[in-house]
Amino acid sequence: MIITAGEYKGRKVCVPDENITRPTLSKVRMGVFNTLYSIMGDFSGKSFLDTFGGSGIMGLEALSRGFDSVLVFEKNKKAAEVIKKNYSMLGIEPNLYLGDSLKILAKNNDFFDVVYIDPPYKSGIYQEVLDIINCNIAVAEHSENLEFEGYKILKQKNYGGKFVSFLKKNCG
Repeated sequence: MIITAGEYKGRKVCVPDENITRPTLSKVRMGVFNTLYSIMGDFSGKSFLDTFGGSGIMGLEALSRGFDSVLVFEKNKKAAEVIKKNYSMLGIEPNLYLGDSLKILAKNNDFFDVVYIDPPYKSGIYQEVLDIINCNIAVAEHSENLEFEGYKILKQKNYGGKFVSFLKKNCG
């Protein structure tokens, strides 16, 4: 995989074994960050949380495009090692938590400008994550059309069976 834009554009990223993770395609990553830019504008001064890190590519894309801080959660030790390697290859110290996203979020509910949610598709935990995160925009990558209780869908894109929903918490 290759970082698609920004400071690290064109840099290669290692991917964990396909049995461990499902990498986000470059066209999806480009679409996510282009849409975020249209919603939020400049990313400087903004924070990004990747709740299911995989290879770490979404966090690296966020840093490459100008997000000031990126935090990555990853449960699988082998995938976490790949994330560390990918950040190291770019000379960046990863802000990585090894462990279950739901448990980490339940203990520490910091605010993030963007929270990216891409768990294993059939895990059924999208709503659980949405119920405990504290953010401006949530972005969910999923394989089927889902309802997101308590959230307004700002935009939704379909990339050949992969949906990406841009969500804002309902207020009032």
